[in-house]
Amino acid sequence: MQIIDYIVLFLYFAGMAGVGFWLMRGQKKQEDFFMAGRSFGKLMQTFAAFGSGTGSADPVNTARGTFHNGMSGMWSVMYWLFVTPVYWISAVWYRRMRSLTLGDWFVERYESRAIGVAYALFGCFFYMTYGAMMFTAIGKVAAPLLGETMFGMQLQYTLLPFVAVVVITYGLLGGISAAYWTDLIQGICIIVLSVLLIPFGLKAVVDKFEPGAGLMDAFRLMHEQLGDEAFTIIGGSTASEFPLYAIVAIVIINMIGIVLTPHFIVTGGGTAKSEWDARVGLVTGNFIKRFCTIGWVITALIVLTLYGSNAELTADADKAWGVATLKLLGPLNIGLVGLMVACLLAALMSTVDCFMIVCAALVVRNIYQPYVKPDASEADSLRIARIIGALVVAGSVVLSLTIYDMFANLQLTWIVPMLFAAVFWVGMYWRRATTSAAWITFTFCLLFFLVLPIAVPKLSPGLANSPAYTRTSHVIESTLTRAALPLDVSRGKASAAGEPMTETKRRGGVALFWTGSVKPIGDEKLKEIDRRKVPGGEEVVYEYDCELKGSGRLRLDMLIIDKLGLNLASMDKAAIKTLDLPFATVVPFIVMILASLVTKPNSKEALDRLYVKMKTPVDPDPAGDRAEMEKSYAQPDRFNERKLFPGSSLEFQRPTALDFWGFIVCFAICFGIIGLAILVSGIGS
Repeated sequence: MQIIDYIVLFLYFAGMAGVGFWLMRGQKKQEDFFMAGRSFGKLMQTFAAFGSGTGSADPVNTARGTFHNGMSGMWSVMYWLFVTPVYWISAVWYRRMRSLTLGDWFVERYESRAIGVAYALFGCFFYMTYGAMMFTAIGKVAAPLLGETMFGMQLQYTLLPFVAVVVITYGLLGGISAAYWTDLIQGICIIVLSVLLIPFGLKAVVDKFEPGAGLMDAFRLMHEQLGDEAFTIIGGSTASEFPLYAIVAIVIINMIGIVLTPHFIVTGGGTAKSEWDARVGLVTGNFIKRFCTIGWVITALIVLTLYGSNAELTADADKAWGVATLKLLGPLNIGLVGLMVACLLAALMSTVDCFMIVCAALVVRNIYQPYVKPDASEADSLRIARIIGALVVAGSVVLSLTIYDMFANLQLTWIVPMLFAAVFWVGMYWRRATTSAAWITFTFCLLFFLVLPIAVPKLSPGLANSPAYTRTSHVIESTLTRAALPLDVSRGKASAAGEPMTETKRRGGVALFWTGSVKPIGDEKLKEIDRRKVPGGEEVVYEYDCELKGSGRLRLDMLIIDKLGLNLASMDKAAIKTLDLPFATVVPFIVMILASLVTKPNSKEALDRLYVKMKTPVDPDPAGDRAEMEKSYAQPDRFNERKLFPGSSLEFQRPTALDFWGFIVCFAICFGIIGLAILVSGIGS
């Protein structure tokens, strides 16, 4: 980076800190700090949803996925697309909860302050994990730009703490208002990030492969260099991480898990003036992100075309965005590298600032005030909130430096929300859901998905070497003959494009019962078990015939699936990695429902108050809303005529016309975005 790039970064950091100091004086009460007085309209809600939902990990994950899988790699981020229509419905929930935290809602629903503590701790752990992924992204992108070391230490150990200090400064001074105002600024930066590299990249493709051609000819050249398979939207090859079934499973688990993450009561609608503002803001902000994803995919395809033979990227594709920034923008020396880094920092900061304030609210509302200091003043509560927020960001940095692996972080964020998923969804719609069942379900999920997978290998280290637990999928060596692509030539695999080339690829050998890998101890030995003809060549199937050692967490669910007789060894990598998700999605709901049926129901009075509150439309005028709530509390059956199943314990409501048509329109937009991606994939073919 040049001096002008550092000047751009300094101006960006100074501007963000200035927003925090400007808004600090307005933070007098918890509702000001945590919810900004519920005063935001559609514009601020849109950029709050966009900013908090778009982290630095998103373009980096897209680039990594595309580098390895072609266009189907966009699903490393685009899997959220079909969750968006659910937001049209859920935004209303968060506004009608009229709570400062989702922990408050759990306490009210299950009449248990202790469950609020569990949710607060869950929220802090989840956001440390999610924040760690975004800090890791910054380190991966910055490495090619700033070098692997800074001040005599590895780059991440100096850069990430500095970024954390800036986030803490403006976020904890100005509260959620500062987060929203900076999200507005940073949202614009993220949109710039999404398109900044494209024109420079297209020009570089033309200059390298067909000087003098037009800019749009770059798409044709990319097809020629990469082959049409790289432009397939749904991964169809056996090596793809994102076949259709994996996409469906990921969409479902995230649809169930995202709505109960703590920040959604803020960006999901809790800070909005009205239900309409909440809905429009949440849905629009997330759709903007989906359009940006297409920009990230185009950039990643350009990177693959230009630098597909780059040894650094082949070893670590997380660095693709940083390498592209350095090579495409660096030579211009007009501050664009600094602008790109600022935009990536904006993507991180606009998410982490919201997360730390939400965690602060959870700890203050659900731990500090109920258990430590019930008579805490507003000043005391805000002081503790700022300390907790700083600790959460620091924890994210520590976790990032510990794991420092993008995809490992990403997969963990899919599973962690399952701790409370069934407790939330069943409690939202079924009166019979009980406090005891909530604790049973939470404990089961905590032990089964997080504690035991880590503890069992520690307590029984021999499992990692046991033949019964170190089985893998079959190792398959494919020897195929095909026409060489220009990318093959640049990688040294062929001497000329179009000539027949024979290559041997190896896949499989995926650990069945470990989240990490299974590797031979000593020399590798394989035993041939099958040989078969395939289009273009031959495949030989092997299994390991030597001592192996597993690493990572033990996958208890896969042990159960194996006992059911499923032939796991014959499955490909994507299928094995996906099998976690249906189990984590379905089993907690079964546990919650069965446990509720055999435990003591909650009090009718408390349930009446909660459900009638959730049915009472919000009046944007606080005085009018209080009057409506008093009327509802006095008449708990006020909206029972809208129940979908009258006389039952199920609290599903008949959708309004606005619910129905808004949901349909959102789905239509989803398919429109997929159509746009297909259109982009066909340019130049």
